[in-house]
Amino acid sequence: MQFKKSGALVLVTAGAVMLSACGSTGLFNRNRPDEFAVQRQSPLVVPPDFSLSPPKQGEPRPTTETLQEQTLDALFGGPQARSDIERSTLGLAGTADPSIRSTVGDPSTYTVAKGQVTRAILAAPEGDGQAAQTSLGG
Repeated sequence: MQFKKSGALVLVTAGAVMLSACGSTGLFNRNRPDEFAVQRQSPLVVPPDFSLSPPKQGEPRPTTETLQEQTLDALFGGPQARSDIERSTLGLAGTADPSIRSTVGDPSTYTVAKGQVTRAILAAPEGDGQAAQTSLGG
C-alpha cells in the first residue's frame, strides 16, 4: 500500500514538473529574445566601380532623383519600355482634349443613363459637408 502511494506521488510530482516546463512561468522559465524585435542586417555590397572618390565640399550630390522618385523606382522598377501593342493602342487613342477635366462634370455633357442616385449626387450643392443629410428610401 505504501509503495503504491509513493509511486503515485512520484508520478504526480514528475507530471507537475514536466507540465510546468510548458508554461511561461514555472521552474524552467528563461529569458528569450523577442522574435518580433529581431531585425536582419543587410549584407555588405562591394561597389562595382572601385575608382569612386568621396564628394568634394560644395558639389551637388551625384543622384538627381528625389527620395520619392527613388522609392517609386525601388517599388515598381522604374520606367519600362512599352510593347508594340501598347504603343499602337496609345496611338489609336489619340491625345486627350486639354479641357476634358472641366467639361466632364458639365450638365450639358452627353453621358449614358445616369441612375436616380447618381443624378442626386451630381445635382447636390457644393459645400463643406456640414449640412449634409441622408435619407433612406423605401
